[in-house]
Amino acid sequence: MSRTEIRRSGTPGRFPHVRALGGIAAALGLLVTGTAAGTTANAEPGGTALREVMFVGNNWDGTADVIRSSGDLARIGRVNVVPDKEQRLTEIYLNPVKLAYFLGIRLGPGEGHDQFVDDMYSTPDGSSVVVSRPSFADVVSIDLSTGRINWRFPVSGYRSDHMAVSPDGSRVAVSASTSNTVHVLDIRTGAQLGSFRTGDKPHENLFADGGTRIWNMSIGEVNTALDAPWLDWTKGDRRITVVDAATYAPVKVIDMRERLDAFGRPDLSDAVRPAAFVPDGSALYFQVSFFNGLVEYDVAADRVTRVKTLPKNPATSEDRTTWVNDSRHHGLSVSPAGDKLCVAGTMDDYATVVDRATLQEGPLVPASKPYWATVSGDGRSCVISESGADQVTAIDFATGLRTATTAVGDHPQRVRLGHVPAGWTGPAAG
Repeated sequence: MSRTEIRRSGTPGRFPHVRALGGIAAALGLLVTGTAAGTTANAEPGGTALREVMFVGNNWDGTADVIRSSGDLARIGRVNVVPDKEQRLTEIYLNPVKLAYFLGIRLGPGEGHDQFVDDMYSTPDGSSVVVSRPSFADVVSIDLSTGRINWRFPVSGYRSDHMAVSPDGSRVAVSASTSNTVHVLDIRTGAQLGSFRTGDKPHENLFADGGTRIWNMSIGEVNTALDAPWLDWTKGDRRITVVDAATYAPVKVIDMRERLDAFGRPDLSDAVRPAAFVPDGSALYFQVSFFNGLVEYDVAADRVTRVKTLPKNPATSEDRTTWVNDSRHHGLSVSPAGDKLCVAGTMDDYATVVDRATLQEGPLVPASKPYWATVSGDGRSCVISESGADQVTAIDFATGLRTATTAVGDHPQRVRLGHVPAGWTGPAAG
């Protein structure tokens, strides 16, 4: 029986300032390519003219801002992604188990706030945006014309997390973090097409090899204060699970602990956080818990090849329990040419562009708790979310310098390229 529910009717960050630290928040997941900002294109033959945009998920607001995909990143409109908030809260408060998890999310990963939007992707025709809502343990499709919910899929367990979209835009994979499961859904209908098991606390998902494989990174328990290195064994089963994207059968399990040890870095956590493939898929770059830097992994050779340590902010506490969800750096993207990496130094309050050949970082661009990084629509810039300042910022890949900043809602996290109908400025139903 399908878990999809059809709904046809409407229903201050921890760092309030940017520290004075002068010159990898990554657009993990698939980058949807399209036309330059301000132009239109048909997503499908005979379809509605579309405009390429960026969706910015304001996690604590329960909104998604829609901004220009390049240039000045100017805001175009806003979508309420919790139009059914009262209904969901009523269900939660009447169920003691759901309530316990709901409050646990608020006190743990939510830093005292409810988590209303983690990830989002638009449908290929630009008619809807599909959103994972951690505190409500679901995925919903929001009609961009009316603001109403098209469908709702409750994930297994009690929290939904990161998503990924297939290269053709037809499927989304979503992590159900408390049930160690990834669900794969039809993006138009919300019907489950398949699912697979993972390690503890599945997090990031990536489609790879032309969409024939799905990679999931499980990060283990990140919400306890048991962060000392000798307590690493309490964090659980962390691994990369690779499955066939047609059958969802396991293809490979990668224990990064073994690879890091073989490289001579047993001190690094094996909890793989944001990650990004280079364009030809030959290398994977990723961040790990508690580390101010990144790791390079050769996919064919199945081994770690380089580790880059990035600068620390001297104002950042060395007390690991003060770092959000075991992150030190969280966010990483790769330029379209594959020659530059963009890193969000989350707890160190900066972002920087790293040369892939030398792994030399560029200017450290001050940023307030940057939480994610992606690539602009024209491919010229890295776009980071500054969750501590409620804004998004573009950094030029060529110069490593800030080029634009736009205010958004409360605690922006994921930023994804997508499409809306040409001329769209927001749902009519608000």
